[in-house]
Amino acid sequence: MSPDTPPPSLLSRAHTRLFGPPRHIKDPSLLHKMSLIPLLAWVGLGADGLSSSAYGPEEAFRALGQHAYLALFIGLATAFTVFIISFAYSRIIEHFPHGGGGYVVATQMLGKNAGVISGSALLVDYVLTVTVSIASCVDAVFSYLPAQVHGYKVIAACLLLLVMVILNIRGVKESITVLAPIFVVFIATHALMLLDGVFTHTQDFAPMVADVKRGITRDVSTIGWIGIAAVFLRAYSLGGGTYTGIEAVSNGLQILRDPKVKNGKRTMLYMALSLAFTASLLFLCYLLVSVKPVEGRTLNAVLADTLFTDWRFGGAIAFVTIFSEGALLLVAAQAGFVDGPRVMANMALDSWFPRRFAALSQRLTMQNGIAIIGISALALLLYTHGSLSALIVMYSINVFLTFSLSEFGMSRFFVVHRHQEPQWGRNLSIHAIGLVLCLTILVVILAEKFAVGGWLTLVITSVVIALAYRIHGHYEEVKEGVAELDEMLMDLPLSGPVYTAAPRHTDQTAIQLVSGYNGFGVHTLLTIARTFPNLYKNVVFVSIATVDSGLFKDSDTVDGLESKAQADMERYVELARKLGFAAEWRTDVATDVVEGAVKVCKEVVKEFPRSTVFAGQITFRLEKGYHRLLHNETSYSIQRLLQWAGITTVILPIRIKN
Repeated sequence: MSPDTPPPSLLSRAHTRLFGPPRHIKDPSLLHKMSLIPLLAWVGLGADGLSSSAYGPEEAFRALGQHAYLALFIGLATAFTVFIISFAYSRIIEHFPHGGGGYVVATQMLGKNAGVISGSALLVDYVLTVTVSIASCVDAVFSYLPAQVHGYKVIAACLLLLVMVILNIRGVKESITVLAPIFVVFIATHALMLLDGVFTHTQDFAPMVADVKRGITRDVSTIGWIGIAAVFLRAYSLGGGTYTGIEAVSNGLQILRDPKVKNGKRTMLYMALSLAFTASLLFLCYLLVSVKPVEGRTLNAVLADTLFTDWRFGGAIAFVTIFSEGALLLVAAQAGFVDGPRVMANMALDSWFPRRFAALSQRLTMQNGIAIIGISALALLLYTHGSLSALIVMYSINVFLTFSLSEFGMSRFFVVHRHQEPQWGRNLSIHAIGLVLCLTILVVILAEKFAVGGWLTLVITSVVIALAYRIHGHYEEVKEGVAELDEMLMDLPLSGPVYTAAPRHTDQTAIQLVSGYNGFGVHTLLTIARTFPNLYKNVVFVSIATVDSGLFKDSDTVDGLESKAQADMERYVELARKLGFAAEWRTDVATDVVEGAVKVCKEVVKEFPRSTVFAGQITFRLEKGYHRLLHNETSYSIQRLLQWAGITTVILPIRIKN
């Protein structure tokens, strides 16, 4: 900081302390520092899948009612389903290595309409990931607290949500590092509980098998095989929450360390093994210990108390086990904050969402998306009063809609590429099995739970899809107008001498803000020349190469972005010299175009004191309320900051038909 630079304000210091200092985009080791190794990715992304063992198996077991013996078969079916879906997403990682998961698969293999449905469903799904995880966390922890304080569950959930928002705005790796110890404690305590449940109850295996045989005999004589199949299918489907989160790794592939595909598949393997082990053994332990539901407590809390009751410090161990389960659910909310904003960013880059959702903050996080996820999750927590049963119904529908589209998309992929894929038949058969399983669960959940909350998920998702189409339509109209401008102005037939003299620092100077060489920038330059004839002798072009979520993948991409910006500036300088101006250019790389432009313009004004800054701004014949949301109005933001600094700034309107 230079001696004449004023110290940061109290508010600025508080913001930096809370959210962290800005990152340096040109740091060559930045991507390495921010990326995750498989073990950390297992924590940040795999926790979403593993944590579903806290509520998925319980929902299935409760749905069995008097037919609890079927839990043995549901445990086997659960492990099988986990491996089928995990295999499918491993193939997505392999063939779509740039991340995006279900949205990218649906868009590329089934068309943009399927893509926007999958993306919107994923977005609602990740909001519910956060909501369900935090509600489950609070439920698990409050299982060990007196009933008198249960009225504070929603308040506790809202506070935890606020903490998660702050952690994720600081950065993904930082938040995962903070939460990693919770994950380790969960793995250790639950492995201890489940292995204890199996190996200390070996004498109960024979009676359990006998109970299963008696249950089958009884039910065959009363409801028949069709009735048994219906009970099994209903419980299996209602326990579909067990599989939520499996897709998180493929959606968040960009945050993994290179080689991303290898590390992504390894992370997926860690998650599949841990989830299949935990969920299937929970069903087995429920049967071996004969767990019965207790009001105000989760089945896992009852199981832990029963298994550890004879241990020294057993009460404390049981408490730590369930507390770690609740805390892991908090870690699982991380996947919603990691992948939800990435889905929004991918859709923003494809013009389905406002472009600002692809922007990065100074911490190189997608803070706009994180904020939307947090606000939406808060609204759902308040609407449902933190009711886990209501939230899980809403959650499972969109998960299996996305799973089904992904499985169908990958099935089509292997049919289309069967000549290039030597094992296409085996892969196709596995994806087809996954498609049948996912569609079955989706249909049963819709039929069973539509009237008790499932309709709300469909309404919310439909609203998001409708908004996406409206936004996309607007951007397409603007794109057509900009294309017309490019067609008219990109190749001006200018002739005559080229002014080659260097700009003089004492001459009147026009500082023009541009973003790439396009008709928009050419129009602004011509307007300056026409509106202020013979006034400005110099033109200094300023461009900020903005790094968004679509470009922040590796250092080569960032370097390429800067090189392209410099090439565009050379074209502007050539054009300005043909128009009789002395011209130069300045560029910088930043995540915030406003901050970067203000900084560079101030530097240029120090060199050329007699300067005026010019910027173009799209204007519409009829201004509508949503225009400010869809168009960031960067020019006005820059103008306010520069005029406050005493620098004259003029915004030139550019008309677009709309």
